[in-house]
Amino acid sequence: MSTDPTDDLCKAIDERRDELVELTRALIRFPTVNPPGEGYRPCAEFIGDRLRARGFTVDYVRAAGTPGDSERYPRTNVIARRAGTAPGPCVHFNGHIDVVQAGGGWTLDPFAAVVKDGRVYGRGACDMKGGLAAAIIAVEALIDSAANWLGTLEISGTVDEESGGYGGVHYLAERGWFSPPRVDHVIIPEPLNVDRVCIGHRGVWWAEIETHGRMAHGSMPFLGDCAIRHMHAVVERFERDLYPKLAARHTDMPVVPPGARHSTLNINSIHGGQAEVPGFPTPVVPDSCRMIIDRRLLIEESIDSVKGEMRELLDQLVNDRDGFGYHIRDIFEVAPTMADRNGPVARSTAAAVCRVLGRDPEFICSPGTYDQKHIDRVGKLRDCVAYGPGILDLAHQPDEYVVIEDMLNSAKVMALAARSLLYGTA
Repeated sequence: MSTDPTDDLCKAIDERRDELVELTRALIRFPTVNPPGEGYRPCAEFIGDRLRARGFTVDYVRAAGTPGDSERYPRTNVIARRAGTAPGPCVHFNGHIDVVQAGGGWTLDPFAAVVKDGRVYGRGACDMKGGLAAAIIAVEALIDSAANWLGTLEISGTVDEESGGYGGVHYLAERGWFSPPRVDHVIIPEPLNVDRVCIGHRGVWWAEIETHGRMAHGSMPFLGDCAIRHMHAVVERFERDLYPKLAARHTDMPVVPPGARHSTLNINSIHGGQAEVPGFPTPVVPDSCRMIIDRRLLIEESIDSVKGEMRELLDQLVNDRDGFGYHIRDIFEVAPTMADRNGPVARSTAAAVCRVLGRDPEFICSPGTYDQKHIDRVGKLRDCVAYGPGILDLAHQPDEYVVIEDMLNSAKVMALAARSLLYGTA
């Protein structure tokens, strides 16, 4: 054995290669599709049984009453904790167990967990069961590498990240599971590439804008007022006034890809008029049209200012356009968040990437949100980063996969980072 304990730790992970692959395959085979939230409890129990056999205390927490929770689809989270032989900080690895729908376009069974060409294929392989498996192997190897170790290690498998995290990390954070002094540092193995450390994400505001009109016979539209035409005016005003403003804004956040370093607005959908009778349209002037918007904001912006900007635009249309009226409804909002790149968890993870891969990592922020938002805003724990083995562009794609070598390297990085944090060398 080497005299360097970190060399021994990396070697121990290399020796667990087959175990890591099989653990990843086992997790993929649970079709934890969200919505509706299938297979959460069996997957959580699989993780809990494994970690209990290795000396962890295990809690199952059902997020009763959260969106989607029911007796058929309980929102079941698992949290495993193991303390060392002496007091010290707590390092927590959090991975979500839910996956999106498989969808079409697959050439392999999305839940068969096929191993091919150095990859494990399957829905959730990249986002993020490969990362969760790597974190579990990292923690187990770290515990096995030392008879006496400081502090506490935790691993959680949480639900509903793909739908906002309200039945998972948000629920747990509200109840102190992600707050000091219980937890000090968090690493989330999201698929953001093995040579990147993600320190935060942009914010988001989802809303529904409805324009109003007046119904009339389709043969006499001049007797009515078309809500869809009013919505067309909204889109035109976006093009004329709002999109140029958003494109001109630039953030100091290291968001990837570069296009996401600007404020953005996506029109997710537009729905207007009466539903068609099979085979025939309904011959009426539409009195309502609804648009769903997805506004992504920078850390230099506030949600209140973003909402105010939208209302100002719509109020201008009230003044400028005859008959224009609107209603706006909030759906979902998250403020931007960004950890300190010189904080303990970011610094230790970056140093571990350099040690394992032989190059400095890139510090990035995500264009979309993930569960760091709840750990930061609700749990009041700022020392949190995302780091995992998946390739960002593969998330939610057909034939999603995770590279086995990337999982091994990320497991080494997570083990070395946790060791540094526990022993205070970060």
